[in-house]
Amino acid sequence: MQESTANQVAANATSSFTEHLLRDRPELLPFNRSLQGGASAAAPIQVPHATTIVAMSYGGGVLMAGDRRATMGNVIASRHIEKVFPADHFSVLGIAGTAGIAIDLTRLFQVELEHYEKIEGTQLSLEGKANRLGAMIRGNLPMALQGLAVVPLFAGFDTSAGVGRLFSYDVTGGRYEEHEHHTVGSGSVFARGALKKLWRPNLTAAEALSVAVESLYDAADDDSATGGPDTVRQLWPVVYTVDRTGARRVPEAELAAASRNVIEARTVAGREA
Repeated sequence: MQESTANQVAANATSSFTEHLLRDRPELLPFNRSLQGGASAAAPIQVPHATTIVAMSYGGGVLMAGDRRATMGNVIASRHIEKVFPADHFSVLGIAGTAGIAIDLTRLFQVELEHYEKIEGTQLSLEGKANRLGAMIRGNLPMALQGLAVVPLFAGFDTSAGVGRLFSYDVTGGRYEEHEHHTVGSGSVFARGALKKLWRPNLTAAEALSVAVESLYDAADDDSATGGPDTVRQLWPVVYTVDRTGARRVPEAELAAASRNVIEARTVAGREA
């Protein structure tokens, strides 16, 4: 009996773990869960939401950063949430929107890429990874229409082209390649304004880190759902860089130094706005 089941699983094997779940265990997918109580877009249920994510290209790769705050209505639900994750060795994913679904989608995407590599014996191309993520976001559309949207940023190093690339999405799964920088989340308008002034081609990784921290600081300054560097709790943004050597999480010490530099510069300037 066990051998028969194993043979059936092998016969149904596909390079997409999501397709496997959709066929055999659809109830395990993050976007195939029903809401209790009939929540509607007019009166969405109160759940933690994650904001804000910034990403940019720099000389040799891409960088992605996220603040640490999650909100639930007018309440701070968490000051410790992480919103940027490694998708695989050469790509990272940042999440904004409904935190619980976004984190589950991130885990599913990580397994999807690992499963493909094990089945096919090679890594999926960066373009292929971006397309698969778009399909997952499209699958969440019914939940998004009920107010539980997930909007990610995806970035990675294209080993074939030898460059870092950045992709944004909408709630329907539409995928768009961004060529310099991009932001998502409630503080994205303010962060994007900072990036337009601070970003330039061929930044070093250290310069890109400084720009990311400053843009998140600007977002936190004007958006209550975005958390700035917290020197009391020693909480700093989560930042990843991706280059030809792979994805790297920026250490806390580097983040603390970059955050303090921004805070000290603004303290010295003494500006109100």
